[in-house]
Amino acid sequence: MDEQVLSPQRQLYLKKRKQRKAAVLLLRIGLLLALFAAWEGAARTGLIDAFIFSSPSRVWATLVDLAVSGELLLHVGTSVGETVAGFVLGTLLGTVIAILLWWSPFLSKVLDPYLVVLNALPKTALGPVFIVWMGAGPGSIIAMTLAISLIVTILEMHNGFLSTDPQKIRLMRTLGATRRQILLKLVLPANFTTMINALKVNVGLSWVGVIMGEFLVSRAGLGYLIVYGSQVFQMDLVMATVLLLAAAAALMYWCILWLEKVLKKYMGVTV
Repeated sequence: MDEQVLSPQRQLYLKKRKQRKAAVLLLRIGLLLALFAAWEGAARTGLIDAFIFSSPSRVWATLVDLAVSGELLLHVGTSVGETVAGFVLGTLLGTVIAILLWWSPFLSKVLDPYLVVLNALPKTALGPVFIVWMGAGPGSIIAMTLAISLIVTILEMHNGFLSTDPQKIRLMRTLGATRRQILLKLVLPANFTTMINALKVNVGLSWVGVIMGEFLVSRAGLGYLIVYGSQVFQMDLVMATVLLLAAAAALMYWCILWLEKVLKKYMGVTV
């Protein structure tokens, strides 16, 4: 709607809303800059040991050295590739299995205790098993990522499917809808928010799986840099890698938020 036809009250509301968004963004940036400034200041004044805690200036110098040597792209690309692969596989397989469990209540009752046990099992205990089965390579790291994210996705999506309004399901059955039609026309659209939340959760879980896998076995990647830096007491390298990891995870999360907006706008999804 054109702003010329809006009431003065509406225009004032929209103006305040924009100002609030701008204020939130500025405060976020300011808080981040203040944290880095305090960190740098504490390191330079001796309040903290720069050898142990590093400092933003030393972290920046380390990142520049990694970029110049070409190692930055290698390690970031390796971890991002493994994370994306585990994220996509975990989300797709988890959603498909959740659909199968919703489709067959009998199968759901049979597998429910196994899913609960697998969800409670410490996934790091499976790391050596994956290494023996799949070798010391990206395959075992992606398997570790799946082990961490898959069960959570299944449980979250399945619970969402089961929480679909039973009155609407009963109405569709009364009108002669098949189970496939109920799934495609009601259950999946009604659980759009659940799917997006599963994607958001899987971003963090996928990174956890990749880093844990790279801790156990890797020759490249952000997890490898963290382990190597801690072993040789290069805390500048460790802190630089942690910041890279945070930035990569945040970028993936923002991609999910962008995807959510696109689906709402162009597919007419309402939540």
